Amino acid sequence: MKNRSETSGPLLVLIRGGVSFLKRQQRDWKVTVLRTSLERLAYQMVFPYLSVYIVALGATGTQLGVVNSIGMIVAGLCGPFTGWFIDRIGPKRIYLIGIGFLAVSYLTYGLAQSWGWTIVAMIGYWLGFSTSNNSCATICGNCLINRDRATGMLICETLAAGLLGMAGPLFAVWLVMGCGGVNLGGIRPLFFVGLLITVGTYFIVVTQLSNRKWVTTESRRPHLIRDIGQVFRGGRHLKKWLVITSISQLPLGMVFPFTQVFAHQMKGADELILGIMVTGSALASIAFAIPLGRLADRIGRKKVLYVTIPLFWLSNLLLIWAPSPALLVIAGILQGFYFIGAPVVAAIEREMVPPEQMGRWTGITRLFKMVTSAVLALCAGIIWDGIGPQYIFLFFVAIDLLVRLPLLIGIPETLHVRFPSESG
Repeated sequence: MKNRSETSGPLLVLIRGGVSFLKRQQRDWKVTVLRTSLERLAYQMVFPYLSVYIVALGATGTQLGVVNSIGMIVAGLCGPFTGWFIDRIGPKRIYLIGIGFLAVSYLTYGLAQSWGWTIVAMIGYWLGFSTSNNSCATICGNCLINRDRATGMLICETLAAGLLGMAGPLFAVWLVMGCGGVNLGGIRPLFFVGLLITVGTYFIVVTQLSNRKWVTTESRRPHLIRDIGQVFRGGRHLKKWLVITSISQLPLGMVFPFTQVFAHQMKGADELILGIMVTGSALASIAFAIPLGRLADRIGRKKVLYVTIPLFWLSNLLLIWAPSPALLVIAGILQGFYFIGAPVVAAIEREMVPPEQMGRWTGITRLFKMVTSAVLALCAGIIWDGIGPQYIFLFFVAIDLLVRLPLLIGIPETLHVRFPSESG
């Protein structure tokens, strides 16, 4: 039998390693982790019921797709502009604008009396999500060095999609059940709680985030088109990456908005099962995000993605075939591997351009991701009404398998990439 010192040794090494990791990270990164985690808490409360709420306001499957696609297109078109401004004036002011849009979104959802109002709310959400995430990505990408990047981004994922992401659905189940169940009256209070949390994050960023900038030192006058074109002159794989990253984000518009409605309408899931599915996704992040992040920082990003991507495919297939609530919960757990893989994809993206181009690059990728997701979100609504709900999930798996995976194999590993302007 092992004595106490033998069994506690690995645990102490793990704790010391974690403390050392956090100590060497910059304050701005820690502020963004806190803000992102609280934002995810608000969204994870709302997410299990959002599509159900929009449908309850009178939307069809096609109209649900329209709601998501319009918001994504507007946010995508703004992406290059916000990224360019971040590179010119720094991320903090853009960050605050994005959080303001999120607050408007939650307020509009809470006051909506028909599904048409949710178009305004969804535009506000995607503008807020895109703008604040552009700023967050710039800060995160520039504050973390390569050997810490995947770990740092997945620590954020563990706290956001894991601990707080699990607390959000559990609180939402209690609130929805206490307010009358899965109906308009039961779901509506969630948006006002989300509004309060979002306002709180605004003040965190105002008071705690520095005004640091990663700006170019060029003397020439700023020019939007020329400055964006400069990004593509720096790397030969960037155009291929736009296809990869666009498909990587398809679940946000094509899969997740329809998952809970499918589980509720086609599989009979009640408010408890809907909440547990999202909680299971959060548990996957808690259990696997940091270990897989450390692995990605040691053996490479792509090798970890070759594990997480098929697990997300399996979650979609289980959702379709699930004959019982237990398998729906397992599908929800496996869905969490999307949120583990996404920061690893983001780590690759941050390592493809130098720090002074990070805002423009994230803005460009945001444009392509949002527009692609918007088009396929609309297609998903048409598929739901015209062909069959299950084909939405099968269509995504086919695109991911036949297009994204082969392109990803052809992209070089970025773990050891360095740019002259980087330090550390």
